[in-house]
Amino acid sequence: MRNCKLALLALLAVVSCGKGARISGVLTDAPEAEIVVRLLEVNHYRTLDTLRTDKNGAYSYRAPLVEGQPEFLYLFYGEQRVASLLLKAGDRVEVVSDTLGNYSVTGSAETTLLMEVERAEAEFAGQFAAASARLDDLDPESEQARRVRRDMAKQYIGYYRDRVMYVMEHPHSLTVVPVLYQVIGENLPLFSQKTDAIHFRNACDSLRTVYPDSRYVKALDEEARRRQNLMELDTRLRSTEPIGFPDLEMPDIRGQKVRLSDVEAKVLLLYFWTAADADQTLFNLDVLKPLYDQYHDKGFEIYSVSLDTDKTAWATVVRNQKLDWVNVCDGKGEASRALSLYRVTTLPTSYLIVGGDLSDESDVKDEAGLRRFLEKTLK
Repeated sequence: MRNCKLALLALLAVVSCGKGARISGVLTDAPEAEIVVRLLEVNHYRTLDTLRTDKNGAYSYRAPLVEGQPEFLYLFYGEQRVASLLLKAGDRVEVVSDTLGNYSVTGSAETTLLMEVERAEAEFAGQFAAASARLDDLDPESEQARRVRRDMAKQYIGYYRDRVMYVMEHPHSLTVVPVLYQVIGENLPLFSQKTDAIHFRNACDSLRTVYPDSRYVKALDEEARRRQNLMELDTRLRSTEPIGFPDLEMPDIRGQKVRLSDVEAKVLLLYFWTAADADQTLFNLDVLKPLYDQYHDKGFEIYSVSLDTDKTAWATVVRNQKLDWVNVCDGKGEASRALSLYRVTTLPTSYLIVGGDLSDESDVKDEAGLRRFLEKTLK
């Protein structure tokens, strides 16, 4: 029985030792000094504890970590960061630092990688800053300045490619997170291209297989989604053909929105009117319907914008007159955005859109002028 109790106590001791991470360190030339332990909470630090070194600058700390969730911990002496750590539960690390920020860590493979990441970043930042300082002293139009700019571009591209390779070669290391968020100078993200969304997504998906509950992976997932949305929007905008007129999107009599730029026609009449005016409703029957019936099959279409506030009355006129073209109305009357976009001051007002552009022969109001234009254009 006694042996069973001893075995149980030994097991509990092992389990206890497996929780958290133990940090043993020395801050040289800093006896009886304060060291602040801070946890990275994705985008800000949270102070965990304040330690005090002994007369030899030694200190120790047990970091409260959860199994399967490594954390970024940073040690500060005043405002100087004296160690960067990426620890998991069960790690036992030894840190040797000085008050200038130079340090070394043993006992954690991830922290070793993090040190390499930070040193590479510091080396590149120093070279880039030196080149930038040289550029400030030169005439911007001089050949020497152009050479410096070319050299800086090569430095940037070379470092970017090196960091992309690092991310690809370390798919299951959380050290790729600070790499992806590196900033050059004061405000230039290293991964600033829209297509970098792919690197964020791939890194997130790989890390999630190992650390599904990590706060850093969850934040990376949100950033990957944001970047993917921007990349998809950019792709849509690039694939959209430019149009030579202000676009409209308004509801028809069924309440379905119809975009002006989606209407396919060789000649498109954009017609602003109101169903409240008897003369304008007669214009539909006496002028527009005969022209529409004659030229619609040849490529003529009408996008008729009603500026009525009574949408029921407008829809009734459209149905009773059997107006087969595109009829839209937002019910806002004079407050409609369509009025300001096309600077409509009187009703009715018409514009002709031909080949994706507003025609020079716009503002056609009479049947004869519109018929001549259609006859000439839709041969």
